[in-house]
Amino acid sequence: MFNWMQFPYFGTISVLFGIVATILAYRRKPKMSFLCALMQIFFIACFIIGFWIMLDRPPFKTTGETRLWFSLFMPIAGLIAYKAWNYRWMLLYGTLMSAVFICINIFKPEIHSKELMPALQSIWFVPHVAMYMLSYAFLGASFIIACVYIFKQNIALLRSADTFVMIGLAFLTIGMMLGSIWAKVAWGDFWTWDVKETWALITWLSYIFYIHLRKYDKKHVKLLFLY
Repeated sequence: MFNWMQFPYFGTISVLFGIVATILAYRRKPKMSFLCALMQIFFIACFIIGFWIMLDRPPFKTTGETRLWFSLFMPIAGLIAYKAWNYRWMLLYGTLMSAVFICINIFKPEIHSKELMPALQSIWFVPHVAMYMLSYAFLGASFIIACVYIFKQNIALLRSADTFVMIGLAFLTIGMMLGSIWAKVAWGDFWTWDVKETWALITWLSYIFYIHLRKYDKKHVKLLFLY
């Protein structure tokens, strides 16, 4: 069982493994780089599991707990991009983003009550939030790939960004569906048009629009990636 007192150790070790993984990737040592990247993810995952056990509830309540999951999912997205397309710079992206969330949590962990309000104790709560955060991790990674494409004009980057958009959109869609079921169980309505729901819908529609433009508009690729 772990608490915020142990987090600086786990977070620091995780970031160090990420830095080493990136250095090894640029030195063209893929096996060692992959192993270090796995260790980076492993240490954050271990803390989350131990923290979950200590809290006796899923760590999704506070902003600090949410940042924990982003510090886990960002390196996962970076590692997938590295293994799938050999984008070494995506390991750096994953490590830097994870380090940002880890540093914020070290200096401002936002320690609050262990108790979850009744609505958050639903079985739909954990998968709903997890799907959203996974989607944002992959969509964030697709944004970085798109930025690189604008300067490098490499068609392979196009396909990679599209793949991550598809993955992120799939997680976002599942998250919205699970969220609507959770809302029905907890509050009696599938949709209430509150701020979070509305922005989630706007995000979802934006990516749906992008995917359709990518399919039917082949002439304005660079403009689409700016979008």
